[in-house]
Amino acid sequence: MAFSHFIDRRKNPKGKSLGNRQRFLKRARAQIKEAVNKSLRDRSLKEIEKGEKISIPSKSTAEPRFRLDPETGKREMVHPGNKEFGKGDKIKKPPKGGGKGKGKKASTDGDGEDDFQFTLTQDEFLDIFFEDLELPNLVKRSLKQVKSMAYKRAGITVSGSPTNMNLIRTMRNAHGRRLALHRPSTREMNELKEGLFALERIAQPSDEEIALRKDIIAKLEAMESRRRWAPFIDPLDVRFNAYEPTPVETTAAVMFCLMDVSGSMGEREKDLAKRFYMLLYLFLKRRYERVEIVFIRHTHHAEEVDEETFFYSRQSGGTVVSTALDKMLEVQRDRFAAHEWNIYVAQASDGFTQSGDAKRCVEILNEAIMPISQYYAYIEILD
Repeated sequence: MAFSHFIDRRKNPKGKSLGNRQRFLKRARAQIKEAVNKSLRDRSLKEIEKGEKISIPSKSTAEPRFRLDPETGKREMVHPGNKEFGKGDKIKKPPKGGGKGKGKKASTDGDGEDDFQFTLTQDEFLDIFFEDLELPNLVKRSLKQVKSMAYKRAGITVSGSPTNMNLIRTMRNAHGRRLALHRPSTREMNELKEGLFALERIAQPSDEEIALRKDIIAKLEAMESRRRWAPFIDPLDVRFNAYEPTPVETTAAVMFCLMDVSGSMGEREKDLAKRFYMLLYLFLKRRYERVEIVFIRHTHHAEEVDEETFFYSRQSGGTVVSTALDKMLEVQRDRFAAHEWNIYVAQASDGFTQSGDAKRCVEILNEAIMPISQYYAYIEILD
C-alpha cells in the first residue's frame, strides 16, 4: 500500500478537532475511566465539578496503522555476506519482539516514553463519572431549591408587549410631538367648519363672502394635510414598561455526610460511599450558590471531623448508628437553623447496628430529623 497511517484531518467548526478528540476518548475509554476512578479517590467532594488532568499509557495514544505480518509473506532482500548461509539457503524469520533496537518502553539501556497527559473538560469528566451510575430521584419540597427569577421594573423602553404599554408616557410624548409640529387641533378645524357651514347657508352670497368661503376651504385642506403627516399618535411616541429578570436570593443548603467506619467498612465500601456523597453534592451545587458540608463519622460513638479524616482515618470500632443521628442534630441546632437552611442528609452504612439501636434510630428519624430535612438519602453497602 502507498500509505500505512490513516489520520482523520477533516475540519471541525471553529477549527476545533472535536471529532478527533471524541474518537480518541472512545478508543482510550478503558484507560481514561481507570484514571478517573483513581482521581475520584484522591479529590475532594467540593472539586467534583472541575475538570481533571489525567495520565494514560502512551500505547493508548498510538494511531491505528496497517503493516505487514512478519510471520507470513515473501520478501527479497540483500544482506551482507556471512559464514553460516550460502546461496539458495532459506533463512527463518526472527520471532516477534526479537529485535534489539530501542523501543518506546523503558529499559535499562534504552530510552522510554512518558505517559500521555491531557485535560478532561468538566462535561467529559462528569460523563465518565456518571457512566455506571444514575442520579437519585431527589424529591423537591419547594421552589427554594432552584434559583428562581423575579421580574422587576427597569425603566422605560421603546419596544415591548402591548400589555406593558405605558399610556401616560406614550400620551405625553405624542402631545409634545404634536405641539412641536404645529398639528392643527380638532377645535380649530371645527370652528372653521362652522363658519363654512354658515356661509353655505347664504342663498345669495356676495363676492366677499364667496372669497371668504374659498379661503376657509383652502385652510381646511391644508390643515387636513398637516394632520395626516403629523398623526395623533405615532409609533415613535409609544413607550413600554421595561422588566428585567432578577435572581431571587435563595437560602443556603447544608449537607450532612454520615458514615459508618466500623471494621466491616473497608476501602471499597468507603470509595462507593464517597461517590454517593459526590452525587448529592453535585446536585446541590447546581441549585444553591452556597453549600456547607458537615462530615460525621461513627463507630460506637460519633464525632464531627474534616474530610481527610472522614475518608482516610484508620480508626475503627463497633457500630451504633444512633450516635451519628444525635451528633447531627447537635450540630444542626448549634449552627444550622431549620428556618434558614435547607437541610440534606446522606448516610452510608453496611446496614448493621447494635441490638436495640434500630428502634432508637427510627424514633430519632421520625420525630426529629425528617420534619426538618428537605431530603434524607441512605445507601447500604454490602459485599
